Amino acid sequence: MESVKPPVRRATSQPSHATAPSQEPADELHEGPGRRFLWLTTVPSWLTSMVTHVALLLVLAMLSFKIGGDLSDRPITIQEPMEEIEIKDLPDVELEPDLETTVEEVRPQFAAPGDPIETTEEPGFETPDDFDPAIDPPDTDIAFDDPAKWDVTRGPPGLPPGGFDGRRPDGRDELDRIYNPNRDKNAAAVAAALKWLAAHQCRDGSWNFDHRRGGPSQRDPGSLTDATCAATAIALLPFLGAGQTHQSGRYQETVGGGLVYLVRHMKVDRGRATGSFHEPGGRMYSHGLAAIALTEAYAMTQDEDLKLPAQLALNFIGYAQDPVGGGWRYEPRQAGDTSVVGWQLMALKSGDLAHLIVDPNTVRRAVHFLDSSQSDSGSSYGYTGPGHGNATTAIGLLCRMYTGWKRDTGALQRGVERLSNIGPSKHNMYYNYYASQVLRHNALPSDDASMATWRKWDDAMSGYLRDTQSHAGVEAGSWFFGRGEHGAEKGGRLYHTAMAAMILEVYYRHMPIYRQQVTEEDFKL
Repeated sequence: MESVKPPVRRATSQPSHATAPSQEPADELHEGPGRRFLWLTTVPSWLTSMVTHVALLLVLAMLSFKIGGDLSDRPITIQEPMEEIEIKDLPDVELEPDLETTVEEVRPQFAAPGDPIETTEEPGFETPDDFDPAIDPPDTDIAFDDPAKWDVTRGPPGLPPGGFDGRRPDGRDELDRIYNPNRDKNAAAVAAALKWLAAHQCRDGSWNFDHRRGGPSQRDPGSLTDATCAATAIALLPFLGAGQTHQSGRYQETVGGGLVYLVRHMKVDRGRATGSFHEPGGRMYSHGLAAIALTEAYAMTQDEDLKLPAQLALNFIGYAQDPVGGGWRYEPRQAGDTSVVGWQLMALKSGDLAHLIVDPNTVRRAVHFLDSSQSDSGSSYGYTGPGHGNATTAIGLLCRMYTGWKRDTGALQRGVERLSNIGPSKHNMYYNYYASQVLRHNALPSDDASMATWRKWDDAMSGYLRDTQSHAGVEAGSWFFGRGEHGAEKGGRLYHTAMAAMILEVYYRHMPIYRQQVTEEDFKL
């Protein structure tokens, strides 16, 4: 197992209370994947297998790939791990010209159950000593500095309208107008959060859940110090959600450093054509988060530097899936739980929106897992089986939306009503993150009742986050919701800040699933 090290310059759950699945009408028990995933369920398994194995014959004995473009002028190759050094000091490395591999040659593949997956311990980290402890008032302008990089009607160059159009200035303005009545206040809170996150980035481009290693704030550190890929990815996602990339925006250096760190720490298996971010602390959580960050960054920029790393990360999701139950858990090929499944499925969806390759059988098996963990025909979900957990229900419903359930599905609407009745949590940002997406996607401007449900949720959720954000000293812009709450002990202030910021970006981070132009298009998934 080897680490990918790009010489890149930085650009200036609850357990469910299991219940037996009830006998419900067949039309709700088997809604099916719908338009987004329909073609995947109709492809014969033997044909998929044949195409996959033929493609694998094209994979080179020595897998190497180039990371160039705006993220780097220079190539990278798969190398032995080297000692941790600052990104700016990385040396030039020449790529052997005949060893380049394209994404089309790296199709997803699967090994036999039980095959071992090697993981490596993360290297040590330096605590920066050159940070100014004073944090200036945040700049609330976090839109793209160069809107010309985006086509107003088609999003990033070369892509059709897709799920990330809301991150460009014009798309964001339109969605804010519809869904975000407190846009100015919420934008200021997000801007302050990004400023705090940027101030706590480590010198090697990473973040650590023990945020003291990267910046001046000393209170409420997380204990999960050996999950730096997870910490780096979850810190990157709010920047990407706000339209910041390594190519455009005021945080180019920050985002570029984080992406470099992730690519350098991907563990590539040349035989399986996979790239893993599985690490001792975060395990498959780390991988799902990192895969989302890479696929989103690639989708937003179409930077060829990121194309193959993103594809390798998607391939690992396919490899690591439980071949029987269709889920994911802490270790590759382990029987799944709904919490880990949510991150992996969202990475696959982000990869699809980026026009990368997603194995159809992977999606088909994930739908099978959702079927096995649902209750009341799919209006609620358990952790490893049927149940009614709040967070797992929110995750399951969002996954159903993305795997093709129609908006008028009875189970979906019962689930939305249940989340609305529960309301936002004052401590569990994990539940809030998923539930906010479900209610926002369900809200249609043409449906007064759904918009009223959304506004009731949003008024309570966004108001609470604005009221609880720190506003003084080195903690200005951050959140922490107390020890003993979900994610608090391990993720600390960094985790809570990233999750809260993404909740305040829910208006525009992803395009509405049930918008007219989406429902009339055939997605590849």
